[in-house]
Amino acid sequence: MWSSRKVMVLVVVVVSALVLATRPPDSVSLTPAGLVRKTVDHEIAASKITTVNHMFVSRKQTARGSQTRMYIETTQAIAGMTIANDDKPLSVADEKNEQERLDALIRDPAELARKRARQQEDAERIRRIVSAIPDALLFEDDGIEYGRDGVARAGTELVRLKFRPNPNYDPPTHVEEVLTGLEGTILIDPKQLRIARIDGTLGKEVGFGWGILGHLDKGGRFLVEQSDLNDGTWDTSRMVLRFTGRILFFKHLDIQSDEVYRNYHVVPSNLTFAQGIEMLRQRQPAEARVFPATDTTTAPGPGRQTK
Repeated sequence: MWSSRKVMVLVVVVVSALVLATRPPDSVSLTPAGLVRKTVDHEIAASKITTVNHMFVSRKQTARGSQTRMYIETTQAIAGMTIANDDKPLSVADEKNEQERLDALIRDPAELARKRARQQEDAERIRRIVSAIPDALLFEDDGIEYGRDGVARAGTELVRLKFRPNPNYDPPTHVEEVLTGLEGTILIDPKQLRIARIDGTLGKEVGFGWGILGHLDKGGRFLVEQSDLNDGTWDTSRMVLRFTGRILFFKHLDIQSDEVYRNYHVVPSNLTFAQGIEMLRQRQPAEARVFPATDTTTAPGPGRQTK
């Protein structure tokens, strides 16, 4: 016969089991290194999912001015179309040249295949660098921040970690070598296991390999922000690059750009390149009325809170 005490114990056990079964993984309780490793694993897995494709707009600011482009993800390659220079619609001549360039790509399967191969090679290099982050860097807690427009989702509590190079890390190739001089901060959404922002500065000169060999000077900086697109995916909302260096030890390298991505929306996942170009052309008049796309002159707001 069941005593009241036995019944109470059973209830406690059952309720506890249900709570544990339905509670999301407690990523916050992980060590900083453990959280980064789980997040990187999830980022790599997410980068290989191609079931959700998007059309979006970017505005890239450099020392030479700004360029606004529309992009669409297709089964063959990412298609891009320039729609403005310096926040002004293209001239008649420039518009004609841009459309002829796209038509030539549609008619040339070999060139389109080369374009796809270049995009895949770039994506693979990025995956290799991201995959190396848990081993190449050392992490420590640095408080929390809250998401905002363009960084995760507004109001989301994010874990902020400081990082510095791991002196014991031996990069397997020149691709990962850039991480050996990197220090800065990373923001992680611990519930979704996504990187909301990574802001890194080179504390020393480093070599790099991105199809070519060269080096980057000390003091170079990059910032990448990601946002939750509310469709089950995340994507880049901003990328800042500030680097100088040399390519093959004699050609000067100077990269100074600030690119903002906006207006993501889902498109069919089975589009051909030609169909994607047609969708860009249909959307172009609406996007061409929005200049500038955004202000890229200001640095990201702090949004900081210390634990």
